[in-house]
Amino acid sequence: MNAAHPQLIPISQFDQLREGRNIVRREAEALQRVAQQLDASFCAAVDLVLQCRGSVIVCGMGKAGLIGKKIAATLSSTGTRSHFLHPGEAVHGDLGCLHGDDLFLCLSNSGETEELNQMLPCVKKMGLAILAITSSEQNTLATFADVTICIGRHQEAGVCGLAPSTSTTAMLAVGDALALVVSQQKGFSPQQFAEFHPAGSLGRKLKRVTDIMRPRSAIRVAQQTATVRDALTSLACPGRRSGAMLVVDEDDCLVGLFTDSDLARLLEQRGNDPLDRPLSSVMTHEPLTIPMTATLADVLDLLSSRKVSEVPVVDEQYRPIGITDITDLIGWTPAEK
Repeated sequence: MNAAHPQLIPISQFDQLREGRNIVRREAEALQRVAQQLDASFCAAVDLVLQCRGSVIVCGMGKAGLIGKKIAATLSSTGTRSHFLHPGEAVHGDLGCLHGDDLFLCLSNSGETEELNQMLPCVKKMGLAILAITSSEQNTLATFADVTICIGRHQEAGVCGLAPSTSTTAMLAVGDALALVVSQQKGFSPQQFAEFHPAGSLGRKLKRVTDIMRPRSAIRVAQQTATVRDALTSLACPGRRSGAMLVVDEDDCLVGLFTDSDLARLLEQRGNDPLDRPLSSVMTHEPLTIPMTATLADVLDLLSSRKVSEVPVVDEQYRPIGITDITDLIGWTPAEK
């Protein structure tokens, strides 16, 4: 047999599917156990992160290091400054990136990772608090840590039970829980989240309505006492014309909307000089509006659910600052929900 090309063991698709489900099920069961075992140490860990005035420096070796990179990214994107530090690079000079205000978050299932434990005395000497995510409190990492979150001992998935799987899944879940609970405690808002995610489908969903609306300077705004004729002939606006005119009162507050459909209905009516009637008598009163703090996702939901083409954007005093037009939103529509 060619060692470079070992013979494949025949296995049916049924067996493949069964084994795949068993692996996912085993990891899910491990997460259930981890959730049940979380205790006051998790709350202490949350407090450590909240008290951190610097950055959370995440460190791990091998597969735990890959999980650590994801946890650092989740922390960063949810309002907690965080960076990943490779243990091997750390003991060759990169320890210089640490500051006394930082928090050191270590990941190791066994707690005996040589490269990681080699740097722990140095981290302690620098005065950093150490937070550990490991299997138990009976290992070297836990003895150095100020707070230890124990994920328990788990049999790795698969026939051989060797490749990190259930253990790394448990680490990732605890890291996500830590990051998101801290974010909640900080009052991290969707608007702040959007600032860190300007690109992609997620960035588009969270984009503010003020970034995509037609501003007031580009739309027609008329006083409610003006006639339809005067409003149509005297209010020109640059660029592409919107199918709606915003109507305001003497305090510049929005009181109505006059659309192309309203104009068509008015012209269909019998009688003399329909265009000389005041806007207040023919406009749509109390139109749908959306606040300036809304996101693109909010606008799309409103337009879709209420089957309208335009929605005025108003400030806290209910003064119009722009309008969202369905024709302008086509290019902004997120590719996926």
